[in-house]
Amino acid sequence: MLMRTFTAIVEKCPATRLYVGYVPGFPGAHSQGATLDELNDNLKEVIEMLLDDAEPRLESEFVGTQNVVVA
Repeated sequence: MLMRTFTAIVEKCPATRLYVGYVPGFPGAHSQGATLDELNDNLKEVIEMLLDDAEPRLESEFVGTQNVVVA
């Protein structure tokens, strides 16, 4: 079995207090969870389902993050 790694962006919603994650450029690869572990499990399940349907056509490539300083 081929193991693949995807990078997810994770934020915490102040209204729901849930962790929300998505894989940049991978349509449909998003989920949420009450804990980071739950979010990871949910993202893994979503990505596995998407990969079962077909090889994803990534719309972009995650490069990284930047700090932007504003006075």
